[in-house]
Amino acid sequence: MRGENVTVIAVVFGLFLLLALTTPFCSGANVTYDHRALIIDGKRRVLISGSIHYMRSTPEMWPDLIQKSKDGGLDVIQTFFFWNLHEPVRGQYEFDGRKDLVKFVKLVAEAGLYVHLRIGPYACAEWNYGQAEMKRIITKIVDMMKQENLYASQGGPIILSQIENEYGNVESAYGDSAKSYINWSAQMATSLDTGVPWIMCQQTDAPDPIINSCNGFYCDQFTPNSNNKPKMWTENWTGWFSSFGDPVSYRPVADIAFSVARFYQLGGTFQNYYMYHGGTNFGRTSGGPFITTSYDYDAPIDEYGLLRQPKWGHLKDVHSAIKLCEEAIVATDPKTTSLGSNLEATVYKTESGAAFLANIGTESDVSVNFNGHSYHLPAWSVSILPDCKNVVLNTAKVNF
Repeated sequence: MRGENVTVIAVVFGLFLLLALTTPFCSGANVTYDHRALIIDGKRRVLISGSIHYMRSTPEMWPDLIQKSKDGGLDVIQTFFFWNLHEPVRGQYEFDGRKDLVKFVKLVAEAGLYVHLRIGPYACAEWNYGQAEMKRIITKIVDMMKQENLYASQGGPIILSQIENEYGNVESAYGDSAKSYINWSAQMATSLDTGVPWIMCQQTDAPDPIINSCNGFYCDQFTPNSNNKPKMWTENWTGWFSSFGDPVSYRPVADIAFSVARFYQLGGTFQNYYMYHGGTNFGRTSGGPFITTSYDYDAPIDEYGLLRQPKWGHLKDVHSAIKLCEEAIVATDPKTTSLGSNLEATVYKTESGAAFLANIGTESDVSVNFNGHSYHLPAWSVSILPDCKNVVLNTAKVNF
């Protein structure tokens, strides 16, 4: 009898062991925020993000695009959800092929990166049309993500969601009803209980607990609408979309690098490139007026998935330099002093410390004295000093 009990115990133990080895274990991450940063499992983070729109490339391209983003120093992949692509007819949903949002998010997770999901429902993004019945589609997409355990609170990669998109740009035309709409949108989004923060970009009156964020070529002077919210940059435009008859846009990498370093210099802790890979407007999806099928956007990864140098490589170096300052950046608030006309020094005062020296003049290179040492600052540049002494990178010095 005793031998039989031992055998039963061994069999049961074996079954538990088999389940443990074959069943994925998900431990949720707690994502919150304070005035300095997003907080993931109790730790403030400096995060670098890049936009890739899954529907503007093919599923065969996704793993390579994601890996190149990770290799370039990104922590987060940001993507829009495009409503009219997924529900061309009311109640008829399409999530196959290029439309497989779940697959894309899971591939990002497999690469060890986070996701910022901009649900909208209005996306802009040079994409045709918008639709009504907002609550229905927002709820559907959130539920779809929950069913696949894709929110960080469930052990997944999604650390942020977005409700609405740049509504603040048109809000004044709608009077008091606009404020009611924004408040309703915020309440509706938070009631879905994703377990991660929600943001609104270009929305200065975003109500608590929604984080308002900045879009633009430069966001270093942006200030959140509450001292309890972190300074976040949703769209740093790496170029621009193309219209028929217009020249193709080009933004020098030294200028992008300057904008990124200035943002983290002055208290920013989350920055996203729009776009990191732009891709292609397939079929008749490109929005007006006369937007081309190419959505290359002069991005660090070009329309075809190839690295655009020197943009990709120089920004990778910028990311590495900023990450060396992460511990100091998240520990305290920055203190900025003038070193002369168009010259600034910003210090994060901790035991090791970190400093940024900026020449925001566009005409002349300058030598400055800081902490008893002399530093050469090219025009329109930022030098990054992770130890407050040695320069590891100057944004104007492109080595590719």
